[in-house]
Amino acid sequence: MGFSPLSLSQSLSFFLFLFHFHSTISSSHFCAPDQSLSLLQFKESFSINSSASDRCQHPKTESWKEGTDCCSWDGVTCDMKTGHVTGLDLPCSMLYGTLHSNSTLFSLHHLQKLDLSDNNFNFSHISSRFGQFSNLTLLNLNYSVFAGQVPSEISHLSKLVSLDLSQNDDLSLEPISFDKLVRNLTKLRELNLASVNMSLVAPNSLTNLSSSFSSLSLGGCGLQGKFPGNIFLLPNLQSLDLSYNEGLTGSFPSSNLSNVLSQLGLSNTRISVYLENDLISNLKLLEYMSLRNSNIIRSDLPLLGNLTQLINLDLSNNNFSGQIPSLLDNLTHLTFLDLSSNNFSGQIPSSLGNLTHLTFLDLSSNNLNGQIPSSLGKHVQLRYLYLSSNKFMGQVPDLGRLVNLSYLDLSNNQLVSPIHSQLNTLSNLGSLRLYGNLFNGTIPSFLFALPSLYYLDLHNNNFIGNISELQDDSLEYLDLSNNHLRGPIPSSIFKQENLTTLILASNSNLTGEISSSICKLRFLRVLDLSTNSLSGSMPQCLGNFSSMLSVLHLGMNNLQGTIPSTFSKDNSLEYLNLNGNEIEGKISSSIINCTMLQVLDLGNNKIEDTFPYFLETLPKLQILVLKSNKLQGFGKGPAAYNSFSKLRILDISDNNFSGPLPTGYFNSLEAMMASDQIMIYMGTTNYTGYVYSIEMTWKGVEIEFTKIRSTIRVLDLSNNNFTGEIPKMIGKLKALQQLNLSHNSLTGQIQSSLGNLTNLESLDLSSNLLTGRIPTQLGGLTFLAILNLSHNQLEGRIPSGEQFNTFTATSFEGNLGLCGFQVLKECYGDEAPSLPPSSFDEGDDSTLFGGGFGWKAVTMGYGCGFVFGVATGYIVFRTRKPSWFFRMVEDIWNLKSKKTKKNVGRCGAGRN
Repeated sequence: MGFSPLSLSQSLSFFLFLFHFHSTISSSHFCAPDQSLSLLQFKESFSINSSASDRCQHPKTESWKEGTDCCSWDGVTCDMKTGHVTGLDLPCSMLYGTLHSNSTLFSLHHLQKLDLSDNNFNFSHISSRFGQFSNLTLLNLNYSVFAGQVPSEISHLSKLVSLDLSQNDDLSLEPISFDKLVRNLTKLRELNLASVNMSLVAPNSLTNLSSSFSSLSLGGCGLQGKFPGNIFLLPNLQSLDLSYNEGLTGSFPSSNLSNVLSQLGLSNTRISVYLENDLISNLKLLEYMSLRNSNIIRSDLPLLGNLTQLINLDLSNNNFSGQIPSLLDNLTHLTFLDLSSNNFSGQIPSSLGNLTHLTFLDLSSNNLNGQIPSSLGKHVQLRYLYLSSNKFMGQVPDLGRLVNLSYLDLSNNQLVSPIHSQLNTLSNLGSLRLYGNLFNGTIPSFLFALPSLYYLDLHNNNFIGNISELQDDSLEYLDLSNNHLRGPIPSSIFKQENLTTLILASNSNLTGEISSSICKLRFLRVLDLSTNSLSGSMPQCLGNFSSMLSVLHLGMNNLQGTIPSTFSKDNSLEYLNLNGNEIEGKISSSIINCTMLQVLDLGNNKIEDTFPYFLETLPKLQILVLKSNKLQGFGKGPAAYNSFSKLRILDISDNNFSGPLPTGYFNSLEAMMASDQIMIYMGTTNYTGYVYSIEMTWKGVEIEFTKIRSTIRVLDLSNNNFTGEIPKMIGKLKALQQLNLSHNSLTGQIQSSLGNLTNLESLDLSSNLLTGRIPTQLGGLTFLAILNLSHNQLEGRIPSGEQFNTFTATSFEGNLGLCGFQVLKECYGDEAPSLPPSSFDEGDDSTLFGGGFGWKAVTMGYGCGFVFGVATGYIVFRTRKPSWFFRMVEDIWNLKSKKTKKNVGRCGAGRN
């Protein structure tokens, strides 16, 4: 029986339908069992890092369930014929843990694409077994916390087209491995090794890259030397990023460039760039240009208006000057424009208002002036606007239309009140920085009511009045310091549960007590309420309310009570300043739990205690100020290894310490023996960026250091009751810049070892009982600007030298035995004038000579007056109170000193 054409067609269609149905049914259960098991075991070897949820939507491995087809799992691709897994796409899947070499991942031999980027593999080493994936065409391990050496086995992946190991800061690549990689991976088109340490790799190793190469990213790799010029000329090159290789040199060509180049990054390199017509005419398709802090030899900025495809332009931190070119308004596709940290002047051109696609605009740190143009209000897409550190004047314009604005920085200008009320419509504004302007009046209450605001910085203005209550609880950062605010701290501040930084310092008129509610701010990192009029006792909970607190500055208030005694273990405190209060009691021994502490300032209080020896165990302590208290004692030597080894500033002046100087500690002050090679400002090590401050007597003047240089070294033991001699070992503290031992009862001679203190700028040994000569070695202290040796019992010739010749008589007054032009007394011979040492008890002449007859009295009249000198000594010996004779001899001496060398007489002649 035959089939009609129609029925044959219908039968064929039915057959095809059955085949398709069978294929569909089969494919839904096509995953090979061993592949499924390997994936499940891979999943189980990691935990889910929930802290990554702010940037990652969900862990893809959640869909991996036993008994279901692995080919349908999220992120898994299979070969539908064989059931082998050929692709794993798991970026940002919140994986956390170590990727071991025995992981079941390496049993998936048929993988062609593997993306594990943006996970946390907890500093795992990249296993050599990655080299077994012989079919791999794509490998992406970007931003996944790998560490160690990149294995040379990666070069076995001969089919690899795209390799991305970037943003693994602890990963490094050796020259041999890199050379193999470049030579063997002949099909490679995209290579991203940004932030991988390649400091040992020679840039000329790149010369073997294929001519079909399209994307090369080596930003922040530590490359040094000349970059091979042929790479710039690769005909298919679309993306090139060499940024942040400060030691990379070479020259970017102006011709024969790839006509498809769309991305160029040379920021922070020394590669020469001629930003002129020849180059710009070859970059017509350029979309991304980053030349921040680049080696731009010549430039013609208006020509950049011809790069009409530009989306991102960064020319920041160069030396461009003049007005911002108006032709930039041709760049209508631009979304990112950064011209910050240049020398642009004049006003912001209104033509920038035509760049309606801008989401990021940074013109900060220039010399721009005039008013901020209202045309900026047209940028309705704008999310980031930075205009800080210019010379803008007038009022803040109406920016109410910028409904997408998240960051607004107008700081460090000359802007004045009122702040436009339309800012209250910026419902997405998260960060507002208006510090360093001329705003006055009360702080507008609508600023405290912005619903998304988490960062508010209004410091260093002229705001007055009370602080308004906060309407929301979203604040994380609040700085209102250096204004003229008054009244109590609003209770609503203590309800900001996410607050990490609270700085209300230097308002002077903030009053009331510090509420114990402040201890509810358990995420607080910085608390600075210094230089106000706060009173009452410090809440004792300040010692343990936040394990994250790194700065506690309550100095210069009227606080009473005692130091918190509850500093908990494992706290993060780095800076503790309670200077200038009315604090009593003892220094809490629980401070030894503050193992991160760098600065401890308890000066200018009423603390009654002995020296807190336990502080010597703090391993990071750099500044210790205990001045102007009621501390006493001091005889115990160091008990811990390397006691105070990191101490840069030690100030225990104006107390009641007694006994000999703490010689034992001098031996361990290692930081005072060596200078820092690089100067930085001391501050917190965490992300807050808080810079330390301190009040200190510097070169005789009480000064507030709002920033503390890391190079500073000070030892101040003045105004105590120390006795004995100055130890020789003090000369080991070669980095000292200021040494003050004044107003004690030190005896003996000034040690010549002080001449080793070659960095010394200020030396004060005044008001002691020091005797003998001033060591000539001090004349070699070329940085010495302040010297005070007054009111001792020194004698002899004042040393000469460039520095000593600049000091006046006040540096030496009260030492009647000294001679030299500084004190207007001529020196005779090699000896000092035969005057007795000065006395602090001028009413008792017997103290001038002590109880015996000395040879110096005999030699008072040397030469032809020898007999007279002997008679003088006899009279002195017999009378015991020769004040009349002392005055007579002094008058004769002064008369002789006025004679010149040409008028030397036969008797009593002076000589040099």
